[in-house]
Amino acid sequence: MKLSHADALTIGNILAEAARTEIMPRFRRVREIEVRTKTSVFDVVTEADEAAEQVISAELSRAFPGAAIIGEEGTAKDPAALDRIGTAELAFIVDPIDGTRNFTSSLPLFGTMVAATMRGEIVFGAIHDPVCNDTAFALRGEGAWLETTDGRRHDLKVAPAVPVKQMEAVIGVNFLPEPLRATVAGNLSKLGMTCWLRCAAHEYRMAASGHCHLLFYNKLMPWDHAAGWLLHREAGGYSAHFDGSPYKPVNHGGGLLCAPDEASWHAARQAILPPNSD
Repeated sequence: MKLSHADALTIGNILAEAARTEIMPRFRRVREIEVRTKTSVFDVVTEADEAAEQVISAELSRAFPGAAIIGEEGTAKDPAALDRIGTAELAFIVDPIDGTRNFTSSLPLFGTMVAATMRGEIVFGAIHDPVCNDTAFALRGEGAWLETTDGRRHDLKVAPAVPVKQMEAVIGVNFLPEPLRATVAGNLSKLGMTCWLRCAAHEYRMAASGHCHLLFYNKLMPWDHAAGWLLHREAGGYSAHFDGSPYKPVNHGGGLLCAPDEASWHAARQAILPPNSD
């Protein structure tokens, strides 16, 4: 089985409809009492997350009967669902609102992500921007592109390689353990520019569109990274765990560094991380 461009557009329409009916009507209308913490004060959930995930999951099940659906909010209640990613013939990994902290802060910087895996291999990714109402797509081996609701489309391509001192990087150190956190923070001056958007959806879209050179992550839950990883790869980028091993959606640790090419990856890793980081 292989997902087609028609399948991609079907999934894109599902995301756009969930954003239109469940996410955007609640944007800037979320009260503090409706925001609940999960693993920490940095990890929150709202009614919009849960409602959007329910709609997306139901529509994916209708369009792709028999597929496993692994949603971020559903998995919080049933962690064993994560095990299906590595074995299911077809699985969809759903992040209904990536950047919920931005969403609850009334910042228009959040996204909806879906990745498809087949027996643990990522074969499709989509990242929808509910505010701009467009979707970035990737099909394994067939490239990455951005498409608007009126059908306009352009291909995505990562930025050209540059020396480390000119690299623009998205790096958040808050999930790093000490002393690695202090080491990485102390090395950021070696790069040209750094930022953190609190939203992997837009960070991956930015890198795949050629608007920054590096992405650096430590916490690797699959709903945050599977779709974006494929988008970056199909846009021509290179990525690996901190120890150089390939990323897999069943790996939840080991860090992830994304760069324009392999040489840039090694140069950035040497500049940012200590030699024994894994």
